[in-house]
Amino acid sequence: MSKKLTKRSEDYSAWYNELVVKADLAENSGVRGCMVIKPYGYAIWEKMQAQLDKMFKETGHENAYFPLFVPKSLFEAEEKNAEGFAKECAVVTHYRLKTDEENPGKLMVDPEAKLEEELVVRPTSEAIIWSTYKNWIQSYRDLPILVNQWANVVRWEMRTRLFLRTAEFLWQEGHTAHATEKEAIAEAEQMMHVYAEFVENFMAVPVVKGLKTETERFAGAVETYCIEALMQDGKALQAGTSHFLGQNFAKAFDVKFASKEGSLDYVWATSWGVSTRLMGALIMTHSDDNGLVLPPKLAPIQVVIVPIYKGEEQLNAIRERVTPIVNDLRSKGISVKFDDRDTQKPGWKFNEYELKGVPVRLAVGQRDMENGTFEVARRDTLEKQTVAVNDVIAVIEHLLEDIQQNIYQKAIDYRASHITEVNSFEEFKDVLENKGGFISAHWDGTPETEEKIKELTKATIRCIPLENKEEKGVCVLTGAPSKQRVLFAKAY
Repeated sequence: MSKKLTKRSEDYSAWYNELVVKADLAENSGVRGCMVIKPYGYAIWEKMQAQLDKMFKETGHENAYFPLFVPKSLFEAEEKNAEGFAKECAVVTHYRLKTDEENPGKLMVDPEAKLEEELVVRPTSEAIIWSTYKNWIQSYRDLPILVNQWANVVRWEMRTRLFLRTAEFLWQEGHTAHATEKEAIAEAEQMMHVYAEFVENFMAVPVVKGLKTETERFAGAVETYCIEALMQDGKALQAGTSHFLGQNFAKAFDVKFASKEGSLDYVWATSWGVSTRLMGALIMTHSDDNGLVLPPKLAPIQVVIVPIYKGEEQLNAIRERVTPIVNDLRSKGISVKFDDRDTQKPGWKFNEYELKGVPVRLAVGQRDMENGTFEVARRDTLEKQTVAVNDVIAVIEHLLEDIQQNIYQKAIDYRASHITEVNSFEEFKDVLENKGGFISAHWDGTPETEEKIKELTKATIRCIPLENKEEKGVCVLTGAPSKQRVLFAKAY
């Protein structure tokens, strides 16, 4: 298969799909709408998972695991949540297959194995978790509960795309229980900030923190906090959400606690999550026509060393030169690969690691051996330099830091140039079609206007930015009074 990619400027969607497959991140599976995450793609997800897990534990959370299946009656208990996810639910109705007597070698559902109650394959876990919390919580002494789980969920999407929208995907979901409204709101806000810190500092993707409108809120939430990122094609991507659930789930599952004062009160709740959709954000924010551009903090291989040699004797000499450097880098926590395979030529390897987004590449041949140098190339700018052996460790350490900062700054600059204030609907449509990005515009605050704008333009309100200043104006569509601007965009 050719490693050459469709140019982003020609067909962004084709470029993305090709890159995911050709860089060995993931591929479509034999199950409609589901994906196989390949080892290289999963290695990136593992690094994301490890860092997020560390951040969750630093904020007092513990991991647990809850069942994949949710009895339909439990799923129905919180009406808004059930209605919000109903169309995406996969449902288990039987527990056994049997041989089809009319078609030997074929199996059929055993009609005698029908479940007494149908099971929903979790699209999210609030129902099963809050039915469990009812057994865990009796008193204020049992609170707070700060639990996270790493899991898979199923949402039966009709239109799928690798990482961005699949019928089954991997994620984490935090579910916390609190004695007071204030404490629960603080938790929901804290986790939004944790997500933003991770996405900006590790993924090198700038985000806007904000609130979702009532229409865009998580089903069953009182308030949804979010972080919104902007991709290189001018479309927005929701990178993470954190929900203040009020007492909705506690009331649905009758979860009460005895307060310090002796009264019996309903528990306050939050839930929050990010998924393998972050992989899509990582790919689309930084990558180019040559392939992936990975932030060093999340790259499975941060440094690759490619020997250029003729014969075993030259390879052994290069290996002897390189081994102390490999050991030194690894001792500093830098992942490094010495690719001494004899099945591919150096040029092929250069293209392969460029496609896979390895941040730093070292090449060493016979002339380098004689001169005591390495050729060092950085993936983000494709610049090369000749570096003395004694300086190479320091240069690599500097490059890894510089690449991380450089790709973040590039994304910041792109976003800054693609946040456009508009004051009329004609201007709104012009920017949306010809420039893209976030559109900062006044909105009259009604769901009807929000829906009408979406119907006319396919743009949605991505968030009400938390840093918004009150600014009187008039709605771009209706001309009705508005107190502040919100961010619109077409989105994934």
